[in-house]
Amino acid sequence: MAIKINHKIIGYEVVKSGPAPDGAGEARPKEERSTAKIIRMTEQVARPEGMEALEGATYKIKTPLVDHAMYVTINDIILNPGTEHEQRRPFEIFINSKNMDHFQWIVALTRLMSAVFRKGGDVTFLAEELQAVFDPKGGYFKPGGKFMPSIIAEIGAVIEHHLQKIGLMEKEELSEQQQLLLKEKRAEVDKKANVGSAAPREAAANDAEASDYPASATLCNKCHTKAVVIMDNCATCLSCGYSKCG
Repeated sequence: MAIKINHKIIGYEVVKSGPAPDGAGEARPKEERSTAKIIRMTEQVARPEGMEALEGATYKIKTPLVDHAMYVTINDIILNPGTEHEQRRPFEIFINSKNMDHFQWIVALTRLMSAVFRKGGDVTFLAEELQAVFDPKGGYFKPGGKFMPSIIAEIGAVIEHHLQKIGLMEKEELSEQQQLLLKEKRAEVDKKANVGSAAPREAAANDAEASDYPASATLCNKCHTKAVVIMDNCATCLSCGYSKCG
């Protein structure tokens, strides 16, 4: 195919074998090719100059597996401040505890997560990956009946809560109709429990600190909360509304 040249030839380049991209036949000056910008999939997030303090939040983790609590601090950075594209995103994370048994993996974990935060891009996958870690010795229940498969999983839950707080993740919330329906079902379950003997009521009172739901409730496979009860011959979760009957 003949190509008509309307401009003076000022440079050339060798075309490699294979399908030619758009504009491959156009010659470009050597200076233009050498100064071309490299397009990256993610951007490197750096601390702003002169910014010695960052805004953040500290969360307390107290598990029955260790005597001392863990404190998770996540500091944020604000991108494009004062514009319509302003966004707050995590920049670094620290975990502090008096318990030195987990010192090595805590330092390694926080450094890796801080590096991922500073790399940029989508960092929400960290919360999901950490919450999928299970302790071979077994997990534990938090106050309120929430099951945690490991300490790492609870750190992931803290990160998820923080990302929801700053707007990087959306929190799954029940509609008003669903909340009203669960409230009615829970009131019905509490009414049936009060009609029973004194022994079940005493057991429920002793278990009140461990769970906000009836003592007979079982673990929900969706929200991992001990809140599943049998109602109308159907297993229903009083926390997230999941039901095997649809």
